[in-house]
Amino acid sequence: MKNILLTIVLLFSLNSLVKAQQIPPFKDGDRVVFLGNSITDGGHYHSYIWLYYMTRFPDMRLTVLNAGIGGDQASDMVKRLDGDVFSKRPTVLITTFGMNDSGYLEYNGDQPEKFADEKVKASYDAYKQMEARFKSLVNTNIVLMGSSPFDETAVIEGNTPLRNKNKAMLRIVDFQRESAKANGWQFFDLNQPMTALNQQFQQKDPTFTLCGRDRIHPDNDGHMVMAYLILKAQGLAGKEVADINIDASKASVTSSSNCKITDIRKTARGIEFDYLANALPYPMDTIARGWEQKKSQAEAVKIVPFIDEMNKEMLTVKGLKGNYRLLIDEEEIGTWSASDFAKGINLATLTNTPQYQQALKIMFLNEERWEIERRFREYAWIKFNFFLSKGITGDISTRDAIKVVDENKEKNFWLNSKRDHYSKVMYPEIRKAWQDEMDMLLSAIYDINSPVKRKITLVKAK
Repeated sequence: MKNILLTIVLLFSLNSLVKAQQIPPFKDGDRVVFLGNSITDGGHYHSYIWLYYMTRFPDMRLTVLNAGIGGDQASDMVKRLDGDVFSKRPTVLITTFGMNDSGYLEYNGDQPEKFADEKVKASYDAYKQMEARFKSLVNTNIVLMGSSPFDETAVIEGNTPLRNKNKAMLRIVDFQRESAKANGWQFFDLNQPMTALNQQFQQKDPTFTLCGRDRIHPDNDGHMVMAYLILKAQGLAGKEVADINIDASKASVTSSSNCKITDIRKTARGIEFDYLANALPYPMDTIARGWEQKKSQAEAVKIVPFIDEMNKEMLTVKGLKGNYRLLIDEEEIGTWSASDFAKGINLATLTNTPQYQQALKIMFLNEERWEIERRFREYAWIKFNFFLSKGITGDISTRDAIKVVDENKEKNFWLNSKRDHYSKVMYPEIRKAWQDEMDMLLSAIYDINSPVKRKITLVKAK
């Protein structure tokens, strides 16, 4: 009973925090650019969102681009707007910052309030420069997004929380909200709903966090929660993969949604019909992917109602008696009782259906695309966070540029860690080869993401 009440409270909290903050769903032809820091740079939330559109709207051609760089504050983002953000020609620009802007260790120092005031003001001043540049954009929908939180409440061994850091982050969220309102832009906050989720689950497990072991960087499950919250804010909750209702006794379709049911017929074995959906089920990755990630995307379904709200491919068959085997394209899927079929089977949760396997191919192709895109973000760090700070804005593949890298690598841990990558990415031919590979992967995705007509058969089990 306690768990049921907790779920009800959680859903009410999420709905109240997200429902009023709608942002438009993406359109065919949109180029969506996510501008952010390391949470965007090395994170999956934007990739998970694109995967949703790839499977749910197979006829929609969308481009989603990562413009995150690790360690960035608003002041860093302003410096790379032309070379790294506007050059991507966004029709939708989603901007998030605040984690690095608000600072770190000084919150446990002698003057945390003074420090917070200084950091928030510096962030605001830098953002006003960004705001002025955004106003000059034509045909670009601006979305300001409050950062995922710093988790101060999780019990993490060996990691002392920074007191009131997230409070300072919320002040940054506040001026983002005010700017969006003043300029007629969209605004969405990740901080408060994710904090609410953390605190709800920490009642049962004090070590729970969506923000990673460092309290900052969400794991894959946290990124899927972020994707869910953004999709929910786009008004996509309740949009099913498909919904099929069959009356077996009459061999008739009672109702159907987002699909087409044809040639329904009784057979000596039971009943069968042809099924063509307008969408594919959303595939959930069960592998922890990314640097130091410990959790998988699929673990998010224990935290948010993504399956119930956004991933339902329901097959409901009434008028049966006994147990029936379900076959799709003559492949055995499973056996359920007449009662189960009458309640409805969510095919989207069955990983062995042909349509789920089709969606998995898209997921893996998209993951390969994400891996290559990450190489470009490493290049962006070298170009904008290192060379730009040295006043080098021209060709960074010259011997002089290499010399600057090697002179600084021993005293710059991050530069040193990227030196080998730089030795490859500095060449335009390498970058072109990587871009060609990404284009090929996307072409493959859009070649196979259209749903295929399936034959569904129910056979009386012995």
